[in-house]
Amino acid sequence: MNAEQRQQDIVDAVAHEGRVAVADLATRYGVTVETIRRDLTALDRAGAVRKVHGGAVPATVLALPETAVAERELLGATAKQAIAAAAVGALELRPGATILLDAGTTVGCLARLLPEGLGLTVVTDSVLTAALLAGRSDLTVRMLGGQVRGITQAAVGPEALETLAAMRVNVAVMGTNGLTAEHGLSTPDPDEAAVKRAMVRAARRVVALADATKIGQEHLVSFADIDDVDLLVTDAALPTPLAAQLADTGTEVLIA
Repeated sequence: MNAEQRQQDIVDAVAHEGRVAVADLATRYGVTVETIRRDLTALDRAGAVRKVHGGAVPATVLALPETAVAERELLGATAKQAIAAAAVGALELRPGATILLDAGTTVGCLARLLPEGLGLTVVTDSVLTAALLAGRSDLTVRMLGGQVRGITQAAVGPEALETLAAMRVNVAVMGTNGLTAEHGLSTPDPDEAAVKRAMVRAARRVVALADATKIGQEHLVSFADIDDVDLLVTDAALPTPLAAQLADTGTEVLIA
């Protein structure tokens, strides 16, 4: 096996196993530890893997740029609807329950599916979700105050944070731009991240909705750790390292 074949095999092993050790790779390929380290350095520079102390892990997926909410509603619509349908049944909402809905488009899909006749109180930072639910007579809608971010139609700022600091709700349903074991749930905008973080703190139970395109992405600001999430609903099998981390934290995973 030449160097090119060995390096490709290493990339495949990292993708399958999640993390590989230098010593194990040296034994596997019958080469020196120094040779494996040079392989990993070359692969790291090429962006094929990420070199870490003693081995390598998968390269973090390049974070996608933030797009306007109207555009995001059209992307992956089928997956988002499937996730929302699976999640709404797992919320276990009781009559009179209080629920926080953030401004993610998958969360917006879930808002359309909220069961009728339970007398729910829905608190949201999303202008679009508030408008969607405002006409329903069987629930109460409360809109967080603050400045509205045009790109996401989400309220941010001190007013929203002050309101959330005094709240305690049954469940918060959160969207995310990215999800990794190391960086948790993340989003590009610090102001929106602050509101999301306050939502997580205000809830007895946190449900995160993330389609497959969000897995492996890391954005500027982390607003929740993996162990803050009680239930993750997604539409594809998770990478082994992330699945293991979620198992360690006791986070339930539901595949739509």
